Amino acid sequence: MKFVAFERSKQGTGASRRLRNTGRTPAIVYGGAGQEPQVVELDHNSLWHAIKKEAFHASILEMEFNGEVTKVLLRNLQMHPFRQLVLHADFQRVDATTRLSMKVPLHYSGEEESSAVKQDKCMINHVVSELRVTCLPGDLPEFIAVDLTGLKKGVSLHLNDIALPKGVKAVVHGKPNPVLVSVVTVVEEVVAPVAAAAPAKGKGKGKK
Repeated sequence: MKFVAFERSKQGTGASRRLRNTGRTPAIVYGGAGQEPQVVELDHNSLWHAIKKEAFHASILEMEFNGEVTKVLLRNLQMHPFRQLVLHADFQRVDATTRLSMKVPLHYSGEEESSAVKQDKCMINHVVSELRVTCLPGDLPEFIAVDLTGLKKGVSLHLNDIALPKGVKAVVHGKPNPVLVSVVTVVEEVVAPVAAAAPAKGKGKGKK
């Protein structure tokens, strides 16, 4: 994805507030060997629409600035607590020869065709929705596709069960082989029929 950044001459809390009032968002670009952090500003409406797209958060972006294009990653967004407003954005320059660490979304598919769902009527729980990986920038996938057609009753899907793209390694903390998808057996509750209440003695009969 590509976005345009503009030069920002003034810094500080007051300057940033005035900038936001004009429909712009202050941002900073850091990283890169021997390069100083660069303060820029972005068009807020364009940024607001961009952050709704998954690729803007999980892929290498092309930032156009003064006619030149720099490859960057979105590293942080500071949002207003209740307004639809991006207060600040942080980007990191990408070095093609340096491995990076990123969270990549997992795209699951095929669970409705699995025997766990189709035959055994199990419930499928997506335990993990994104995976932190390390790789060179050129190998960074926009997402990782996971086929669930092989799911079976009573068998969970672990990290080691999926194939990662070439050059991509998962970064895990704690358990070395975490569960990505669990298969839950649905137990049907059997409700016993309620016996009809016996009519009360003498009900409906007149006094003798």
